[in-house]
Amino acid sequence: MAYNVFTRTWWKDNPRWPNGLEPCAGEKEYMAYGLSESEARAMCKELNRDIDPGRYSLKAEYEES
Repeated sequence: MAYNVFTRTWWKDNPRWPNGLEPCAGEKEYMAYGLSESEARAMCKELNRDIDPGRYSLKAEYEES
């Protein structure tokens, strides 16, 4: 089985919500395609360690391709 790695945010601006943030799965931005699950997991771990999640909680994830 092959896996694709992507990043996306988990919040969007909405002044009617507490702290001005509404839960929202953002658009996926793909970083890699066709990896093994262990490669995808390792890439996500590294990306999540190195990227600043910022206000919108940017995270790296993977899914089956």
